[in-house]
Amino acid sequence: MAEATANGLGQHALHAAHEAPATGVADADVHQEHPIKLYLVVWAWLFILSACSYMVDYFGVHGYLRWSLILIFMMLKAGLIVAVFMHMAWERLALTYAIILPPVLVLVFVAMMVFEADYTLLTRTSFFGAGP
Repeated sequence: MAEATANGLGQHALHAAHEAPATGVADADVHQEHPIKLYLVVWAWLFILSACSYMVDYFGVHGYLRWSLILIFMMLKAGLIVAVFMHMAWERLALTYAIILPPVLVLVFVAMMVFEADYTLLTRTSFFGAGP
C-alpha cells in the first residue's frame, strides 16, 4: 500500500485496479476464448451444406433451381466461415457493416442490372432493328 501511495496511486485507484479484471470487461476486450463445441458445430454444418451442394449435382438438378441451390449453399457456407472462423460475429457493428454492406450493395446493383437488361434489349431492338 505504501508503494501505491509513493507511485502516486491512491487507495481508490489501487482498489479499482484490482477489481477491473474481476468484472471480465477488460479481459473480454483483450482475449476471447470460444468453446471448441462452437467450432465443431460449425464444421459439421459446413460438412452438411457441402454434402447438400454435391447432392444437387448427384441428383441431376438442372436449370435455375440448380444454380439457385448451389448459390444458396455457397452463401450459407461463406456466412458461417466469416461469422465464426473470421470472428465477425463478435466484432463491432461498424466493422461488420464495413465488410458486409458493400457485397450486399453489389448484389442489389446486379439485380437492378438484370431487371434493366430486358428494357435495354427492348430499346435496342426497337430503335436499331433485330439485326442480320
